[in-house]
Amino acid sequence: MNTDTIAECMNLSFADTPFPKVVERLVGAGVKSYTADLIKLRNTYYSANGEAYDEALPLKDCPTIAPAFDQRAVTALIKAIQKGELGYAEFLRRIMRSGCSHYEVFIAGRKAIYFGCDGDFYTEHFPAGK
Repeated sequence: MNTDTIAECMNLSFADTPFPKVVERLVGAGVKSYTADLIKLRNTYYSANGEAYDEALPLKDCPTIAPAFDQRAVTALIKAIQKGELGYAEFLRRIMRSGCSHYEVFIAGRKAIYFGCDGDFYTEHFPAGK
């Protein structure tokens, strides 16, 4: 995996670059999936050949993760970020307040799964390309 490109992708995400563009760059860096741990504030990226790369999430002013997973709120926030109505850092803060403890992105499977501390989850399939 190209860890320099992965680090650039983190910067792009926090500069509110649209998710499809970031994913395209991650694929070019050799990433097949990643996990965003909102408790430890770390992303772990995985390659097809079993490599893993861990990086801190540079999120400031983090809220406490709500104890209950609010699937409706998380779904609404996903739609809002897809429409460009909020930036990535604010998206993370709000899904944390909605009980999301981590999420996993499966690039080849074209989906992200958002999890709560209690095991509840929501699966979001990537929007169809234009």
